[in-house]
Amino acid sequence: MKAYVSAAALAAGFGMAFAGLASVSLAQAQGASPPDLGGTYQCKPNPSACLWSGATATMTQSGKKLEIKGANGAISDGTLTSDSTIAAGGTFNSLGIIRPDKSIDWSDGTKWTRQ
Repeated sequence: MKAYVSAAALAAGFGMAFAGLASVSLAQAQGASPPDLGGTYQCKPNPSACLWSGATATMTQSGKKLEIKGANGAISDGTLTSDSTIAAGGTFNSLGIIRPDKSIDWSDGTKWTRQ
């Protein structure tokens, strides 16, 4: 026996999905500001050494755009991809998860803690 889904059921399912997306977009459009990540961070090996940044790094922020500068002179641009994730390009080329305490776990195996 084959199961069939009616066109009305499909339309209702898609309508709910789009309504959910619309409410997220609406919340963002109404001025929900991104987390403040500007400041100086201490890099801690976790488990990888802090090769890209050196012992510390500084982030400056303008909206969702970030400039990341390592103590060793390395510079990278980054973007907040959500309230809990960062994508850093250029020479850093890492993805970060922002923890509730504003520390960042990076895909290069390091952890940055805000000073």
